[in-house]
Amino acid sequence: VQLQASGGGSVQAGGSLRLSCAASGSIFGIGVMGWYRQAPGKQRELDATINSSGSTNYADSVKGRFTISRDNVYTTYLQMNNLKPEDTAVYYCTAVRFLTYWGQGTKVTVSS
Repeated sequence: VQLQASGGGSVQAGGSLRLSCAASGSIFGIGVMGWYRQAPGKQRELDATINSSGSTNYADSVKGRFTISRDNVYTTYLQMNNLKPEDTAVYYCTAVRFLTYWGQGTKVTVSS
């Protein structure tokens, strides 16, 4: 499974961005897809997940601001609203198909 993430960029606090992640290769049987972030000098942490039935899970820090969605078995999105400077990070998408696969990351910078 290969994952291609896109949609990162620079935005001012309070702004919005939409990240996209498309899986390719052996996509049959992909279950949970998700988004993680890694801020400079910090560990990678989970933001949101969505399973193949559409059930979602969010970190407390993004609840009410971020929305994960999925329009088919192999594409997921992360709508990020009301962005804060502390959301600045590299965002990675993941997909689980027996193993967990990671995308290359897309950088989000939020300025105050």
